[in-house]
Amino acid sequence: MAFNLHEGSIQEIANGGSPKAPVLQVLGIKKIQSAGAQGSERYRLLLSDGKHTQSSAMLATQQNSLVHSQKLQQNCVIRLEKYICNTIQDNRRVLIMLEVQVLGNPGNKIKNPTPVNQTGGGTAPAPVQNGGAAHAVNGGMNRSGNPGAGARPNQGAGGSSFYGRSNVTASPGTPGRGKPTPIAGLNPYQNRWTIRARVTNKGSIRTWNNARGEGKLFSMDLLDESGEIRATAFNDQCDKFYDLIEIGKVYFFSKGSLKTANKQYTSIQNDYEMSFNNDTTVVLCEDEADLPSIQYNFVPIEKLEEMNPNTIIDLIGVCKSYGEVTTITTRQTNREVNKRDLQVVDMSGKQVNLTLWGGEADKFDGSSSPVIAIKGARLSDFGGRSLSTVGSSTIMINPDIPEAYQLRGWYDKVGCNAEAQSISTGAGGGAGRPTNWKSFQQVKDENLGTGEKPDFFTTKGTIVFLKKENSMYQACPTQDCNKKVVDLQNGFFSCEKCSKEFPNFKYRMILSANVADFSGNQWTTCFQETAETILGQNTEYLGNLKDQDDTAYDQVFTEANFKSYIFNMRVKMDTYNDESRIRCICNGIQPMDFKEYSKKLINDIRQMALM
Repeated sequence: MAFNLHEGSIQEIANGGSPKAPVLQVLGIKKIQSAGAQGSERYRLLLSDGKHTQSSAMLATQQNSLVHSQKLQQNCVIRLEKYICNTIQDNRRVLIMLEVQVLGNPGNKIKNPTPVNQTGGGTAPAPVQNGGAAHAVNGGMNRSGNPGAGARPNQGAGGSSFYGRSNVTASPGTPGRGKPTPIAGLNPYQNRWTIRARVTNKGSIRTWNNARGEGKLFSMDLLDESGEIRATAFNDQCDKFYDLIEIGKVYFFSKGSLKTANKQYTSIQNDYEMSFNNDTTVVLCEDEADLPSIQYNFVPIEKLEEMNPNTIIDLIGVCKSYGEVTTITTRQTNREVNKRDLQVVDMSGKQVNLTLWGGEADKFDGSSSPVIAIKGARLSDFGGRSLSTVGSSTIMINPDIPEAYQLRGWYDKVGCNAEAQSISTGAGGGAGRPTNWKSFQQVKDENLGTGEKPDFFTTKGTIVFLKKENSMYQACPTQDCNKKVVDLQNGFFSCEKCSKEFPNFKYRMILSANVADFSGNQWTTCFQETAETILGQNTEYLGNLKDQDDTAYDQVFTEANFKSYIFNMRVKMDTYNDESRIRCICNGIQPMDFKEYSKKLINDIRQMALM
């Protein structure tokens, strides 16, 4: 097959031009590892148009899959569908290849090209007039997005659009300096740039306090046609910009600092992240219709088992069931936080447990089995595979995107009646439809809990006995501490953790319950929330009964016996006084839904009939 390279296109690019979709040959590919970015890699290419070669060409990270799949190889011929040029400190122009189409591979070098003559930027092209709204800029930005000679702040916008739309017109007072730099073209070697981007996510203000001092910050995700980038504002910039910036709006961002991104905390595919500084400007852009609203890179649930824990991913699925809001005390901060567990399914026929936290947990309504799209959820290996939102996660309910409509149609016709296979084994036991069903005898026969990590299972059980003795203890009254206090016998109670004395305390519960199913019984430990559910009363009320009315207190425990629940259990080998035994902890319980439980039994019978 004969290939016709676009001779002269490399020289035109070097001189500041932008030939449309040039056809070039790849003469070499070199992998460059980005320092400080875990798993970050870039590829540098040697390109030829048959007449000249260009050695300063970088493949955008979103195109790395072409190299991984070996579609992009030495001597192959490509068409550059989208690209940008940046001018770095030595006036050398670097070609960033945003979208590449591989046309074929002749197997050898075409003609004998020579290195291109780098002219350092050349002359910016004439601006495209747009109904009189655009104005020419003398000495404006060149095609790299950097100011040319004579450029001044706050000039009118000019220059034709690289992506085929009319030139951006800056509103009065906006930092218009010709055509904005695409996000995909940002790098730490640029001194001056302006991007035009939509804010797709804005996190809440977070504070820190450590040996180096204290401060606060918030982060946001920015998006334009070429890609995304994470931006963070600290301290004074946090106060200055937090109320100004709104999710969904488009802004001009100028003069931030760029550094290598830490991809452990974000799903955004960009080698760099932005930090605001004292020179950063943010100005609202009224012309926003041409920018995308949000970019997802959805991962099917069936692929999650192949991925490493702590990976940040995007997911879309249907909420098949959900649990009530529960409150837990976090280990790191010792603060109470609300959580809600969902069971999410997709068209792969797999199901995963998803945990929402804080305000998202409180306001979520899964009664209509909504489609839920999450950008930036954290993957965990707790209880098989499970997902959890983090501070930077974006949650969309029934989003207006093609994937959501496709899922909706599938679920209404097929998914709602199908039994999904869960990749979560009971993590976050408050979720609506339990998984990994076991009887107590099966737990013993399969030696669950004897490995290095705990095991999780679900069973339908009945309370047959509750221990009243030592089921409640006096705890520190502060909100973030549940440590047991010592009665000083002088009207005060001492907390060793807080190193303080208090005139009062609060009650906390650790309830031991004997639970039976058809195969046997098991002692299990129930903490605050599950104990209150079993007893049907809150701890404060029970504490008052314990101190004032022993008969009424005993009656609460008596009435709680012989009631059935769906129990989500955690089992792990525990050693105490050189004696090893299996310890069972109730992670969560749900009232019996006999309709759902009957469906499970019917499905079990069908499965056994096929054996």
